[in-house]
Amino acid sequence: MSYGSDSPFGGPPRPQEPQRPSNPSGKKASPLTLTIFAVVILVAVFVFLSNFYADILWFNQLGFSQVYWTERIAKLVIFVIALVLMAVPMWFSMRSAYKHRPVYAPNSTRPDSMSRYQAQLEPVRRFLMVGIPVVIGIFAAVAVAGQWQTILLFFNQVGFGSTDPQFNMDLGFFVFSLPFIGLVNGFLISVVLLGGVAGLLTHYLYGGIRVEERGGITVGKAARVHTAVVVAVFLILQGVNFWIGQYETLTDQSGRVAGALYKDVHAVIPAQMILAIVAVLISITFVIAAINGRWRLPLIGTAMLVATMIVASGVYPFLVQQYKVVPSQRALERDYIERNIEMTRLAFGLDEVEVTDYDAKISTEKNALAEETATTANIRLLDPNLVSAAFAQLQQFRGYYTFAETLNVDRYEIDGKVEDTVIAAREVNVDPTDTWVNQHINYTHGYGLVAAYGNRVAAGGRPDFMLGGIPTSGSLITDKDYEPRIYFGENSPSYSIVGGPDEGWTDQELDRPGTGGENQDTRYTFQGDGGPNVGNMFNRLVYALKFASTDLLLSQNVNSESQILYDRDPRDRVSKVAPYLTLDSQAYPAIIDGRVQWIVDGYTTSNDFPYAQQQQLDSAVTDSLTNAQDLSLTGRVNYLRNSVKATVDAYDGTVKLYAWDTEDPILKAWQGIFPSALNSLDDMSAELMEHVRYPEDMFKVQREVLTTYHVDDPDAFYESNDAWAVPDDPTSSTAGVKQPPYFMSLKMPTQDEASFSLTSTFIPAAAANGQQRNVLFGFLSANADAGSKSGEKNEDYGKLRLLELPRDTAVPGPGQAQQNFDTNTRVTTELNLLRQGASEVKNGNLLSLPVGGGILYVQPVYVQSSGQTSYPTLRKILVSFGDKVGFADTLAEALDEVFGGESGAVTGETEGVSPEDAPKGEKEPTKTDTQKLSEALADANEAIKAGQEALAKSDFGAYGESQKKLEDALNRAVDADAAINGTEAEGEVKLDDGTNEDAAQSPAPQDGAEG
Repeated sequence: MSYGSDSPFGGPPRPQEPQRPSNPSGKKASPLTLTIFAVVILVAVFVFLSNFYADILWFNQLGFSQVYWTERIAKLVIFVIALVLMAVPMWFSMRSAYKHRPVYAPNSTRPDSMSRYQAQLEPVRRFLMVGIPVVIGIFAAVAVAGQWQTILLFFNQVGFGSTDPQFNMDLGFFVFSLPFIGLVNGFLISVVLLGGVAGLLTHYLYGGIRVEERGGITVGKAARVHTAVVVAVFLILQGVNFWIGQYETLTDQSGRVAGALYKDVHAVIPAQMILAIVAVLISITFVIAAINGRWRLPLIGTAMLVATMIVASGVYPFLVQQYKVVPSQRALERDYIERNIEMTRLAFGLDEVEVTDYDAKISTEKNALAEETATTANIRLLDPNLVSAAFAQLQQFRGYYTFAETLNVDRYEIDGKVEDTVIAAREVNVDPTDTWVNQHINYTHGYGLVAAYGNRVAAGGRPDFMLGGIPTSGSLITDKDYEPRIYFGENSPSYSIVGGPDEGWTDQELDRPGTGGENQDTRYTFQGDGGPNVGNMFNRLVYALKFASTDLLLSQNVNSESQILYDRDPRDRVSKVAPYLTLDSQAYPAIIDGRVQWIVDGYTTSNDFPYAQQQQLDSAVTDSLTNAQDLSLTGRVNYLRNSVKATVDAYDGTVKLYAWDTEDPILKAWQGIFPSALNSLDDMSAELMEHVRYPEDMFKVQREVLTTYHVDDPDAFYESNDAWAVPDDPTSSTAGVKQPPYFMSLKMPTQDEASFSLTSTFIPAAAANGQQRNVLFGFLSANADAGSKSGEKNEDYGKLRLLELPRDTAVPGPGQAQQNFDTNTRVTTELNLLRQGASEVKNGNLLSLPVGGGILYVQPVYVQSSGQTSYPTLRKILVSFGDKVGFADTLAEALDEVFGGESGAVTGETEGVSPEDAPKGEKEPTKTDTQKLSEALADANEAIKAGQEALAKSDFGAYGESQKKLEDALNRAVDADAAINGTEAEGEVKLDDGTNEDAAQSPAPQDGAEG
């Protein structure tokens, strides 16, 4: 066997072989092929750079370029550092192995397969020695760059000012430092392992490690030294891993509760410290062995380390747990459970919950609600989850508008009185199959907010609007410069081309329907600064590529002043400028300083808070109203703060972030990273402060935590004999979904005055056999009223008040209250009458209120007729207190039925009298048309029964009287029905001597004309 002069084994030069053409066909690539290839490469590069350029334009236009560049530069720097840290040691390991390869004399009598591999690899050896480390380094660097938030938080960390109960270290060490140390140490271990493996493979390929024919393995000195150094460094890093492992026990979730328990404190933590020391000592023996070549001691040390790991990390903790903790677990774990309770409450903002024993009654008495005016006058009868169709029929006006399926609840001050309102944005609704011009040029924006009183309805059970119409008018508009147009919303098109020169440009956007003498819809041109300019050809080309649209590039509707609006959903916009925040699933609109603003809540989270129990966010925030696709809170965390309030201007898309929880250390750290991104709380206007409310998702997580952590006694907590659950929604057709929390204005028993609040209830958790009692154990309220006209933050905002009900009193829970409604004979009979004529009865939200010394349930009942233009109208009110049920046309009447004929309540239905000035127990001065219709139908039904009884007795005199009453009732029903529908009554109903009994069937009331 002969070897070439370039062979590592030496030998005479190999005869030169004739050079073969690289192209077997003998043809060279044509200029056209090369040109096409070059064009494809250039186009790919341009597309990549165009997306980069479009992002720069977008962030610059919003004024958040600092966020964009800080994130990108941080990722780039981390990427480069990680690439170097991975690639250079790997290259050095391979290079060292090749440099110290052994040289063997050639042996022609014994073929060597490795020699052939070496000869084949030699032409590409240099490329592989650089390419392999670079490729692996790129993959590793991409993964590390994705952890840019962990790295930046470490270098900008802020202390919590309090310490953990085990090591007495600032909590910031666990939230900021420990994740970073774990990340760096884990990455370095990967570097050592991959670099070591690459070096050993190189040793093997070039003879430093040889497999003998008789089965033995020969390891050269260079390979032994190389291996010793790799193992030594690995053991040092593993020692660091053991050392930080003792701190990680405080965030461990595998025990009965989170954190270091008795076994961890007395067995695992000492074991981790011992293992760390042993690992470092053994690493020293490997370094010594690499010098003196004596391997006995490090091999014995390695075996001892393995044995120590098995005993100290596995066997000993198991024995401690099984034979010491388990027999006396409650006593031994008591202190650690107490730590868990305290730290979990702190982590989720539950450390200052005001807990009150509420001795709820289930018996009723007259005038029980006389002192509850502040609550009963604000009971919300309009269900925001059902009335979207009513808003659409009465306020949509055109098919190119739409409303969200679930509306929002807010509060506004009207004539000196704060009113709960159901509010929605009238957004643009673009047909995705329409032409490009219609989708992106004509239909660009919605128009105005629509709001209705929450505590009353208008004639026919329709929403009583305080704001609506086109042009928008109503009591909520106090600014003459009110801007109703909604270019940025939850249903906006993917992108729109808007704007034009001040002169000589024809308005091309469809603005709103014509009114009065206007025969055509009005046109408009966007006047703000809402998106990047696409007036020049280069920008048009960039965005044509971004949205894959040749129409955008070629359209004559694009002019020199055109702007492109995109990323228009409020939550998407906030998410891009604040990537460090987790956002609430709900964005809600409000009129603030003459503009429609979307308000979005932002959270800072962590999963490294010591001794705090993790929560599965998507499970906690899911209820009967949520859509899994819209959930922003997912994954697991054990620390949560509503640290930021954000606004998005519905007209020009301006995003503003306000530092809300100024004491949150995580937010402080982000403010150090992005110093100009967040505004001070002092920059909030008074109107904005009035409409900030408590975030729903955070409240849902907190109520989920309280199902267990309302217990503060470690022994009771260990026994789990008082666990709660959030009740299922009794009005939902889907079984097993939680009841959502509800916004309403109420006065808790411990409050001096009513406040806008977010509320929920608790029932006992299911027993081991799966049975669940649907009785009320707790009522939770969060003060959702953030501010006042002064613009100062309400000190009581966010205050959580928990009413604990007695366990020996069976106060009905929501499910049992709904059961009482559904099984009441009178209720079912009247609802069956309402279902006649293909009408559908819909139960509204079941509200729970702690009034009258007990728990009052109120549920609006809606009726919707068949037909595409139908919508739910409020027809009845269901009320219960204890086991008493009231069912009437009005809330006041239903309350009176429950409370012995006289509840003493003043409701929002009372016309012309404010709750504060109304005398106790005052009734409505006049009956509504809906009440008149129901009363007339009831009288007609009684007259029919009386007539039938008279005929059975052959008492024709009584029969004649019943017919007169029937005729009167039918005429009253016709008049009331006409008043409800805004039409004139079609003459009087005349009955003969009683032969025309079919006339007793009154015309079914209509749901109302389309607005």
